[in-house]
Amino acid sequence: MNPYVKSIMPNANYLLLLTFENGEKRVFDLKPYFSKPVFAKLQNMNLFNTARVVSGSVEWAGDVDLSYDTLYVFSTGQSSDKHVKSQ
Repeated sequence: MNPYVKSIMPNANYLLLLTFENGEKRVFDLKPYFSKPVFAKLQNMNLFNTARVVSGSVEWAGDVDLSYDTLYVFSTGQSSDKHVKSQ
């Protein structure tokens, strides 16, 4: 079982800086998901920035969410701050 998301920080270029309950920090790139209609609306940066942790997963207004499994499996380890700087 993958760890739950503990905290999230939306960043420039539609990247999510995730901290999991095991202390691991990872980066999730939401851009590849924009081709799916449910995620396309998150191209609005104001909406994207409303991301919040709910029950270990991430959700946005408008009933859009991603499971902690998806976020963990398809994220990468945080290797450099250059990928997560806010605009």
